[in-house]
Amino acid sequence: MTPKHRTRGFIFKKEERGDADRIFSVFTDDFGRLDIFAKAIRKATSKLRSGIDVFFMSEIEFVRGKKRKTLTDALIIKKFNNIYQDGERFKVANGISNILDNFIRGEEKDKEIFNLLDEAFLKLDSKELKAKEYALVYYYFLWNVLSSLGYRSEVKKCAGCEDKLIPSDIYFSGEEGGVICKRCLSKDKFAQKINPDIVKILRIILSKDWDTLSRLKIDSFSKKMLSEVSQNAVNSFCPS
Repeated sequence: MTPKHRTRGFIFKKEERGDADRIFSVFTDDFGRLDIFAKAIRKATSKLRSGIDVFFMSEIEFVRGKKRKTLTDALIIKKFNNIYQDGERFKVANGISNILDNFIRGEEKDKEIFNLLDEAFLKLDSKELKAKEYALVYYYFLWNVLSSLGYRSEVKKCAGCEDKLIPSDIYFSGEEGGVICKRCLSKDKFAQKINPDIVKILRIILSKDWDTLSRLKIDSFSKKMLSEVSQNAVNSFCPS
C-alpha cells in the first residue's frame, strides 16, 4: 500500500491541467516546496476543492508516485480574506509567490523560510496594516528570503573592499553582493548609485525589525530607488 504523507503548507501557485485537473505549488512545513497534482479538482463534485486554493494555508495529504505527487485530502487552516478582498494586497501576495517560484525549485525542508512566509502573509492580511506598508511586506520578505537562501546582501560595509561606507558615494552591486564604495565601482559597471536612506532601510529589513520599518517615513524618491534596488537583487541572484 502506498504510504500517505500529511503536512501543512502555503499554496502559492496553481496551474490548470486538462479539463478538470490542477497542479498546486505548496511551500510546506515538512518538505519545503511541493508541486502536487490534484485530479478532477475543478469539478463541482470534487471533495478537495474547498480545502485548497492559491493563498490558502492548508493541511494536505498526498501520495508519491513514480512521476508525481497526488493530492488525496485537503483541509483549510487559514484563508487570508483581507488579501482576497483588496487588489493591492493581492498584488503583493502575487509578488511573494513569484519570488518563491523563481528561487525555490526543488524539495527541501526550510523552517526559516516557512516561518518567514507565515509572518509575511499574516502581516499582509492584518486589518491594521496601512496601505503605505503593503509594499514593505514584499521587500521584507524578499530581502530576508534571499538572506535565508544564502544571498544575504552586505549593507554594513563595502562588499568589495570591506572599508567603511561614505554616505555621499555608495552603490548597490548585485555582482559584489551588496553595497559598495566608489573605489570598488570598477568591479561592476552596472552598480546602481543609492542614497543613505536605502542602506538604512535595508539594514532594518535584514535585522527583521518590522516595528521600526513600518514607522519609517519614506519619500517617493527613496520608494522608487528601493524598488529598483530590489529588482536589481532579484535579477542578480535569481537562479538561471
